[in-house]
Amino acid sequence: MTQPPNQPPQPGGFGAPQDPPPGGGSGAPPPPQGPPQTPPPPQGPPSGAPQPGYGYPQQQPGPYAQPGPYTSGPYAQPQQPGPYGQQPGYGYPQPQFPGAPGTPPPGGSGSRNPFKGKPALAIGAAVVALLVVGGSVWAVTGGDDGKDKKPVAEKSDDAKPSVSGAPLNPGDGSGDGGEETEDLNEGRQAGESKVLWYKEAPDAPGSGADAPGMWITDKTAVKAAYKQLFAFDVGDGKPTWDPIAFPQKICAVTPEKTADDKIVVAYMSGSSDRAKCNQLQEIDLDTGEKGWTQKVDDGELFDSTLSVELTVAGTTLMVGRSQSGTAYDVTSGKKLYDKKRYGDDACFPAGFAGGKGLLQVASCGAGGNNEHDEVQGLDPKTGKVLWTQKFDKGWRVARAYSVDPVVIYSTNEDKKAWNISTFTAGGKFRSQVGFDEDFAPECGWAILERDLQGCAGIAVAGDTLYLPTEATTGANEIVAVNLANGKEKWRVKSPADETMMPMKVEGDQLIAYVRPSYDAGGQVVSIPTGGSSHKPVELLQNPQGTADIENSFYSKAIDWVDGRFYISTTRLTGNDDTKEKLMLAYGK
Repeated sequence: MTQPPNQPPQPGGFGAPQDPPPGGGSGAPPPPQGPPQTPPPPQGPPSGAPQPGYGYPQQQPGPYAQPGPYTSGPYAQPQQPGPYGQQPGYGYPQPQFPGAPGTPPPGGSGSRNPFKGKPALAIGAAVVALLVVGGSVWAVTGGDDGKDKKPVAEKSDDAKPSVSGAPLNPGDGSGDGGEETEDLNEGRQAGESKVLWYKEAPDAPGSGADAPGMWITDKTAVKAAYKQLFAFDVGDGKPTWDPIAFPQKICAVTPEKTADDKIVVAYMSGSSDRAKCNQLQEIDLDTGEKGWTQKVDDGELFDSTLSVELTVAGTTLMVGRSQSGTAYDVTSGKKLYDKKRYGDDACFPAGFAGGKGLLQVASCGAGGNNEHDEVQGLDPKTGKVLWTQKFDKGWRVARAYSVDPVVIYSTNEDKKAWNISTFTAGGKFRSQVGFDEDFAPECGWAILERDLQGCAGIAVAGDTLYLPTEATTGANEIVAVNLANGKEKWRVKSPADETMMPMKVEGDQLIAYVRPSYDAGGQVVSIPTGGSSHKPVELLQNPQGTADIENSFYSKAIDWVDGRFYISTTRLTGNDDTKEKLMLAYGK
């Protein structure tokens, strides 16, 4: 493809996307070959108000992208800077924005891959050096993108274990054993891990029920299911305390435990259609002791507690409603502050993300010309706004892959585009991933709330983001992304012909899970994060005899703690024909 004549970037504008470099997914672009050139005129007017975007619109046939937010051809400058204000941007268009909700990929992962598409370019107001690669333009400071995957938990096969032998006491979630129990370790081969314990789920209504969360302490593995909370000894699965029964169904939980091994559970106020998710109960994971309780008040008009989101940041519990949030001291239940509608653009809190810090995502100017999202860093103890980053109209902040460092994934449905960017501790744009890749983390499907931290298969430590690629057949890869510049550090292929997903980083090792196949159980592996070799080292090879059970946790939570691997369901189907699975633990 010939290069158009010179046209250097101008302040305050974005350039346009182009086709990706040949052999997409190979990593960072090669050295510059020359400045960008003038493209042909746009193929059609932009849809909606001419607002700039941060990321990449869907491509038209041929080498040039749809003009979208651009005022003229692909290299023309938009009227405003990209979604992060005065910052450059990368993004990836996809031929089709994530399809019908709930359509999982093969293998029953329970989620769809939103990272389909090709890389392209948007130039921001900052001074950005350009690279021209095979007719595509790349910003040296640019970096990553991602697409929101909107998976949904669906029914699993729920087949009974096929092996027989001495009872293993699977129980019904309360640990008292079922009528038919089987030895899941019978026929275990040399080198395979063993099933430490296996638990079946309590009964659920025919419409199904949530089984959110899974928390592992030094002593206890705790699991929520429908209206109950169960606790098992991490080694042998015996109940460590009696199940806690709530008056109504559990509707939200804190995804992470506090530093002193406590969680907060929200349950419904009743069983009618008017019931609210507004009853809070603190629980000690090791003892089962109930702590403080609170009732969450409704907000203003259209700001209800039909659904809430619970987030812990240090000693602060943030309860997010549909358009506001209330913070509590997680140790005492004392109310700290409210986060409400603010500003001339009527911005309202639409989601929170916690951990070492606290982020608030706000939706602003609904239906107006200045409609946009913005991300704010908050002081968890006071709610004080530390910094604000504004996104352009049409860009929706969908996920917070990390709070420290801040890594944000946003989407633009109109442009069939997505973007992943990282920011400094002060909220300044830092980088984005700058290479063509189909990433495939597993993310929950949020309906009434953003569920900013509802993604698995992502790990962030220090200056590195670890993401799994999508594999249509056979093995996939894990890619290490340098958050300082958005470039690829390294990648490693799954050691089996199955998908490998990052779980966490322990010291200088990335811990990953390799899914089971029809003839082999799953694996837990460690991958050196430094040095020149990143070959996976097997930590646990789960037995082939339980591969069917392991693989049929369709909507699942997984964890690796103290040399044990835990897997549990996050959704009960309500199938009365057979007992459903709740939780499975493997070890040496």
